[in-house]
Amino acid sequence: MTEYVHGYSEREALRLSEQADTLEKLLHHDTIYPPGAKVLEAGCGIGAQTVILAKNNPDAEITSVDISPESLDKARENVEKNGIKNVRFLQANIFSLPFEDGSFDHIFVCFVLEHLQNPEEALKNLKKALKPRGTVTVIEGDHGSCYFYPEGKEAVEAWHCLIRVQAHMKGDSLIGRRLYPILQESGFRQVKVDPRMVYVDSSKPELVDGFILKTIIPMVEGVKEQALEMQMIKEEAWKKGIKELHETAEPGGTFCYTFFKGWGIKER
Repeated sequence: MTEYVHGYSEREALRLSEQADTLEKLLHHDTIYPPGAKVLEAGCGIGAQTVILAKNNPDAEITSVDISPESLDKARENVEKNGIKNVRFLQANIFSLPFEDGSFDHIFVCFVLEHLQNPEEALKNLKKALKPRGTVTVIEGDHGSCYFYPEGKEAVEAWHCLIRVQAHMKGDSLIGRRLYPILQESGFRQVKVDPRMVYVDSSKPELVDGFILKTIIPMVEGVKEQALEMQMIKEEAWKKGIKELHETAEPGGTFCYTFFKGWGIKER
């Protein structure tokens, strides 16, 4: 089973929901499928993206899968809480899906490939579940695209711990920049990738709160235990780094990060 770098705590579940809500317009405004389309969401986690996907596509038939039964339980709760009726959940491994070839019109993958040791293999396997001329939509971040002000030395060190911990767990938090070649190497055609930047300063209080304070900083804090255990950083430096990251959310602070959204078609 692939380990999730940020863990499965209640705080992480809240962070994922806050992140999805904050980034909905930026990342999902153009994820629209025709009525009656059969859509597979691969790696749905706690359903943070599922809720948005289903609300934006109320007439699509969505099947959402994840390897973690605990995450699926939370996903079902999220969907029920939002009164959504067009989603069914299944426990499944992306590398051995329980579907016949050509079962779906579209596949949606969001913040999943970064955690996999073999993202190309995952996409090749998902492609089998697509009908000819079916599409895949993939969204990933790239932690190397992050820059902020003030740029405290320990804040940068703490941020790099996030990248290094994920690499240690055989994931790739820099995968956003690789989406185009990964989709091509997986056999998809007519591939295109669109970078989507989030820029935050104090003139955008909703992003200061939703992105810096409720998404980015908790994400970094989620790897504290691993970073200290692996002696990537000393505890005092870690504390200072988190304090410096909070300074980016204060008046005069700024934060910038880029997500990448890619599409491809299965030709036959």
